[in-house]
Order: sequence, then structure tokens, then C-alpha cells
Amino acid sequence: MNPEPEFRRPFHGGDSYATTPPWDIGRPQTDFAALAEQGELRGRVLDIGCGTGEHALLAARLEHEAVGIDQSAHAIELAQQKARERGLTARFLCRDALALADLGETFDTVLDCGLFHTFDPELRAVYVESIASLVRPGGRYFLLGCSDRQPGTWGPYRLSRADIETAFVKGWHIDSITETAIDILIDPDTLRAWLVAMTRT
Repeated sequence: MNPEPEFRRPFHGGDSYATTPPWDIGRPQTDFAALAEQGELRGRVLDIGCGTGEHALLAARLEHEAVGIDQSAHAIELAQQKARERGLTARFLCRDALALADLGETFDTVLDCGLFHTFDPELRAVYVESIASLVRPGGRYFLLGCSDRQPGTWGPYRLSRADIETAFVKGWHIDSITETAIDILIDPDTLRAWLVAMTRT
């Protein structure tokens, strides 16, 4: 019997991009592409935990000032290569998602595809504070995270609505939490997920 796949992303040591990871699907996630079509990407856009950069490049294609950050130097190199090949302008930086204030920048839109759900529960408050340090008042944060309705125990942490609502209390207004799916490269080829939209107050 084959063991269940494991793909929680390491954040201190190791490189989850030594081979193509399950979440690196080579295109934007459907929900984030839809947000772009609906005009929800506004102003300066940060793709946090950007991997090989598909969502930052989506923003750049729409002529937003786009920045992508990831802890993996190899992923950042691949994102920069994609930008060159596509003739797009975006900045990609190797940074710690728990210390975003060190960037010294602010953003109007932050995209998080599959990052929040990788943190141990005790680190979530640190991550939320880190995001809050760079989202302008009135700015938006869009989260795609694995739902507690996903069967099994493999993969990332499952998030309940309560997990999300508890983490984003001070300084945030949760606009919507919608059932959706995250596309991945392994069987099953989707994870049940939440799409969360919130505004910095």
C-alpha cells in the first residue's frame, strides 16, 4: 500500500522546489484568475508564497506593479526566468513570510495561494501580523486555503471557517468565505478549499 502523499511546505530548511511540487500547476489557480477578470486586483500586488510566480505574473500582465516572495531561492529563480520569457515586469524576492515588515513596502492587494494553511496553528497569529504590516488600510487580502471538508490527513493543515475567523479578527473585515477547490498535480487533482476575501481596516 502506497503511503499518502505529504506536501506541507517547509519554511525553515529544505527546498520544496527541488522537484516540481504538487501545487506548482504552471498556471494561475482558477479562482485567482477569476478575481483578475473581475477587476479585484488593484494597485500594487503582492503574491506571497509565490512559488514560481504565476499569480504575480498574472498581475504583471494586467500592468499592475507586482512583487512575488518565497522562501525558496530556486522557486524565485524559476519565477524570474518565466518573467523574462514572457516579457513581463515583476520583482521576485527570497523572503521570510513571517517577517514581511522587513520589506519596508506597502501593497493594495495581497494574494495567498496555499501559504496560510501550511503554518502550525501557533504561528498563524505571527503570519497575520506580518501580512498586516504591509497591507494599506482598505487593501484586500485573498486567501486560498485547504478546507476541513477535504477527506484524509495528507497534505496541508485543514482550515475550518472558525480557524480563519479567529486568526483575522483585529484589523480585518472578512468580506466572504466561499467553498472552492485548489488544483494540484497529484490524484486527487483538487483539494477542497476556502476562498477568503478580506479588507484591511
